[in-house]
Amino acid sequence: MSAQQLSDLIRFARHNSPYYRDLYASLPPHVDRLTDLPVVDQQEFWAANALHDSRVLTGGLSEATVYKTGGTTGSPKFSVYTRDEWRTFVTVFGDGLVDTGLRPGHRVADLFYAGELYASFLFVLDSLSHAPVDNVRLPIGGGAPLESTIPTLRDLAAQVLTGTTTTLCRLAEQVVASGVRLDSVELLLFGGEALFDDQRRLLATAFPGAEVRSVGYASVDAGLLGRPVPGPDARVHRAFTPYAVVEILDDSTDEPITEPGRPGRVVVTSLFRRLMPIIRYPAGDRAEWTGTGPGHFRILGRAEEGVRVGPVSLYTQDAQDAVAAADTAGHVVGMQLVVRRWDGRDGLVLRLATAPGDDARDQVADGREALARAVVAELETVRPLYPDSVRAGFVHPLSVEWARHRDLAVNPRSGKLVRVLDERPTA
Repeated sequence: MSAQQLSDLIRFARHNSPYYRDLYASLPPHVDRLTDLPVVDQQEFWAANALHDSRVLTGGLSEATVYKTGGTTGSPKFSVYTRDEWRTFVTVFGDGLVDTGLRPGHRVADLFYAGELYASFLFVLDSLSHAPVDNVRLPIGGGAPLESTIPTLRDLAAQVLTGTTTTLCRLAEQVVASGVRLDSVELLLFGGEALFDDQRRLLATAFPGAEVRSVGYASVDAGLLGRPVPGPDARVHRAFTPYAVVEILDDSTDEPITEPGRPGRVVVTSLFRRLMPIIRYPAGDRAEWTGTGPGHFRILGRAEEGVRVGPVSLYTQDAQDAVAAADTAGHVVGMQLVVRRWDGRDGLVLRLATAPGDDARDQVADGREALARAVVAELETVRPLYPDSVRAGFVHPLSVEWARHRDLAVNPRSGKLVRVLDERPTA
């Protein structure tokens, strides 16, 4: 199925999807510009897209594959693809794999997660099958025990490992701890979540000869988003033209941003999906145009990846920046924000993971405490409302908790690191 004209897609969705018919009810009969359309409201979209009697779908569910997605709402929803749409999805994404450094004959281990209606394992495996270069696919999966995964990678001389950032980091930690050498690995392709500098250090320790790159930017709900752009910044991608239109919109006005370096939220329109139309759909991420090439943009992180602690809003990027500034020796290889409540007040704990053989819990207390104080001081500098709220008695002081990377909580279905853990009791 080829990419369709935007005007045809809009007309088809208005005629066949009750949700889009209602959403566009006040618009003129003929609309052919994206900027004339409203941006989809996430909550309304998923409320209308129930598994039974969906108002979003343009036809009956008689030929399709159903996948589960958290979307950007945190609770699982369901996305559907016809066989033709899925073939287009994986073929176009597979074509982009050549920009990651995939070479003919590469042995590629798929370490994404499968089962429970989760798409990533099948998506990557199918994309590799449709890639324009020959490759040898090793469908290991992210749920396989590391004790068996490592010997399999060694025995089959895997050259490329692809999985979530968290899966690759946990594998790296086990490789370092066990002293095993996987010298054949030359390329690490991460997807599904961001890669931070502390994690890059861990991967470099375990796989010193490997390059680390994005496998590409896509999601089962939003579809195709960004093809990797070769270069030093793995966050830079370009739109999958003509199969998808990526917009970056102002956070306050929803006006399209055109100038480089100005952050906004990512909105996507898929031009090849008709059963479940995706038109001006928020992808859940923030990005900025780079100005380095046509359609090149840099992913800046999740649009709402943060937490409210008492009156203070904190974002995971704030904490990542604070750790990077304070941890000049590179001890920290992972981080989570943990929110707790006791004695009638909220409190934030920074859970910091250390590399094997560099366990901060085993260091002298002065060194450990000095690093913790430096991290807290950096974070309080960028979020001065937090120490102000501590002095006012609204929240508990920031604290640090040391862990190993394997101790960090992950989503049991996807294997992705849970950046924010809210352990506050709810009524």
